[in-house]
Amino acid sequence: MVNDEKNEVFSIQTINLTKRYAKKRHKGILGFLRQDQNKNRQQEQNNVTVALNNLNLEIRPGELFGLLGPNGSGKTTTIKCLSTILIPDEGTAKVNGFDIQKETAMVRASLGMVVGGERTLYWKLTARDNLMYFASLYKMPKKQAKNRIEELLNMFQLSDRADERLEDYSTGMRQKIAIARALLHDPPILLLDEPTLGLDPGFARQLRKQIKALSEVDGKTVLLTTHYMEEADKLCDRVAFINNGSVVAVDTPNRLKAMVKEKEVLEVAVYSPPADIEGYVRSVLPDAEVVKLIPGNEDEGNQSRLKIIGGTAEDSVGTVVDALRKRNIRIGCLNVCVPTLEDVFIKLTGTKLSEGTSR
Repeated sequence: MVNDEKNEVFSIQTINLTKRYAKKRHKGILGFLRQDQNKNRQQEQNNVTVALNNLNLEIRPGELFGLLGPNGSGKTTTIKCLSTILIPDEGTAKVNGFDIQKETAMVRASLGMVVGGERTLYWKLTARDNLMYFASLYKMPKKQAKNRIEELLNMFQLSDRADERLEDYSTGMRQKIAIARALLHDPPILLLDEPTLGLDPGFARQLRKQIKALSEVDGKTVLLTTHYMEEADKLCDRVAFINNGSVVAVDTPNRLKAMVKEKEVLEVAVYSPPADIEGYVRSVLPDAEVVKLIPGNEDEGNQSRLKIIGGTAEDSVGTVVDALRKRNIRIGCLNVCVPTLEDVFIKLTGTKLSEGTSR
């Protein structure tokens, strides 16, 4: 645990955590013949991506804390730095009171980690054999390991499938085993990176309930990264918005949503919107704080959505409808919406939660 100057205790604390990646550039088969070495060095210095930019977070014991941001915002890099997989370029962090650079073994012993979308289990082994193998890596006594594995299989309702190979499991079942693996040594802290990514809605709901119980019933500190706004809203005690490697805002979901007034959000579903639709609508609604197009996929039945935040939504309806009709833009539906975390994120950053690339 970490105590700050006010004697508050934190399970996780990041202090100006910074991580940079060099952008990979292919120089071509004859690249070694280039003569202008000084120019190349200058280009290399410029080709750097800042994944984390002086990130400061403080997460309390037993808290279910959400890190919410689009792909490429720095969520996974944060998890990998906290788990000692990556070494930060500047700053540091403390996990359960241990420095991630000076006390790596104690940090690893204090946490369990699940990274969504990565193959961290052996599909040719059964669920039970997978868990026994990882228990041996934690040097757990055999009897203790067997008891713990039975407890976890019961917790995740997989006892009747424990002796089947993981290759015969659904994605959701494999994800449950991945979380069980992270819980084998009963760590006080869990790092869950996009744990419901790619799961069908039924399994995602089950997993969210179990994650919530790990915090509320078992007292685990859980750091959950996600770009699903509803997941963060329902699960988390507090949420931090992260964008371009920096924290934009931290608070409870309800307090964050209060930053957007209840009648400020207007959403218009449109078909085949022109490229200049944001600027066009902004020109007829000068009082709007944000006009953001969220592209859809009409081939799959998903219309593009135009989010308008600011002013009084009900008063803007007529103006927006008239403006879109003048451009022969077909309207699917139009709603005055209750503010969501995505609306707050768009208002603060001008970016929607599904934008960006993985970092």
